[in-house]
Amino acid sequence: MVVMIEVAENVFCCEGTAVNWIILRDGRDLTLIDGGWPGDAPAVEESIRSLGCRPEDVQAMLLTHAHVDHMGALKDLHRRYGIPVYTGEVEVRHARREFLEQATVEDVQKAPQELLLPWLERVLNVGALDDPTIPDATPIPPGPLDLPGAPVAVPAPGHTTGHLAFHLPGSAALVTGDALVTGHALSPIDGPQLIPWFFTHEEEQAHATLAVFEALDVDLILPGHGRPANLAIAEAVAIARRNAAQAAAERGLD
Repeated sequence: MVVMIEVAENVFCCEGTAVNWIILRDGRDLTLIDGGWPGDAPAVEESIRSLGCRPEDVQAMLLTHAHVDHMGALKDLHRRYGIPVYTGEVEVRHARREFLEQATVEDVQKAPQELLLPWLERVLNVGALDDPTIPDATPIPPGPLDLPGAPVAVPAPGHTTGHLAFHLPGSAALVTGDALVTGHALSPIDGPQLIPWFFTHEEEQAHATLAVFEALDVDLILPGHGRPANLAIAEAVAIARRNAAQAAAERGLD
């Protein structure tokens, strides 16, 4: 059973295996943002059908970044239904696996051990070791997209070089992907935060992205991991910075 919440009118946040995807609705037409692990594909399709829609009603699938826990079901839906996949110009190359910016097994082992094993047991069952590619992913054009929800792509590098967020001005919401999360199965922190450091490609860029978010008109945060948060973006960013400073101090980086 998919956990799905209508967090704003016609904006739905769906929880998969320790990861979220977002559905935007306009009548029967849908936009899907991210798609969980490969093994979450049936749950993604169930979430679409639970709205009284079909996968064929999805006008486009938007990808925040080309990690296996966000692109898994997109590959499946693209193959089965021909739904186009859009992401940033740099992240298109990532989705095609012209390069790979993803945590290794050695990186993940830096997580708190009491959290690591339960998380591994869950994600290995849904394709954590898969390496999906979407060879014909397409770059997103600038400006508001002519899609349900009228999302606006916001460059949000750090977690990956080409990471995107999606601003939903009509809902004062921001789909943050992994650039700003409110929790993670490998994080002991609850609340707004940067994703655990060992998942991040470039920490300095990740911090700079928080300043980009701060300038947006947002009071609803829809993260890739953790619960949606009805919180002014400036407050969320301030909390995330404090949490990052504390985590850096614990790593001896202060």
